[in-house]
Amino acid sequence: MSAPLSIVIPTLNAVAEIGPTLGALVPGVADGLVREVILADGGSTDAIADVAEETGARMVDAPEGRGNQLRTGAEAARGEWLLFLHADTVLPADWAGAVSRHIQRHPERAGYFRLGFDSERKYARWTEGWANIRSRWLGLPYGDQGLLVSRRLYAEVGGYRPMPLMEDVAMARALRGRLRGLGSTVTTSADRYEREGYWRRGWRNWGCLGLYFAGVSPDKIARMYRK
Repeated sequence: MSAPLSIVIPTLNAVAEIGPTLGALVPGVADGLVREVILADGGSTDAIADVAEETGARMVDAPEGRGNQLRTGAEAARGEWLLFLHADTVLPADWAGAVSRHIQRHPERAGYFRLGFDSERKYARWTEGWANIRSRWLGLPYGDQGLLVSRRLYAEVGGYRPMPLMEDVAMARALRGRLRGLGSTVTTSADRYEREGYWRRGWRNWGCLGLYFAGVSPDKIARMYRK
């Protein structure tokens, strides 16, 4: 029986951050859980192709934009289950067991991890705490928490939309009522929050979410977000 899991990671000049992410996948490979690792690249100018070759990952070219990259990676995947990760999100030591249990016990649902940051600052604790409340009570896990979903369910909800922003929110809404926490915590880079400021980036994210729920197009939100 083939290993069931394809791991899809969107990349864009991610060589400096992706090493720990790929290293954390080793237990799943050793356990026979991981069938393949796909780097869905949005036009990198760094040495990501060399990283893919050295680690045995498969690189596929995709239009730039995380929604496009995730969708392209999923289309290239061959596993019966898909795990979507950001390039700066590191799985915990017990991730393979958590994923295996979910696959066996909850095949009708998608799964997500709790969020943790690689920062000791109190603002990081507040931000990740809110993210985990939002995920549990509002059913809105974001992409930096990872998403585990069967190929069947992924296809049923239409997959990731080819959107420049908010693709993770659109997916969470499509999976409403069929999301379940995996009981384990990933560690995601706090670099963007550290550079921009936790409050500033937090309010910016909330603003984007509010605009999206108000019906503003993701293209327009993306233009405003990147100013």
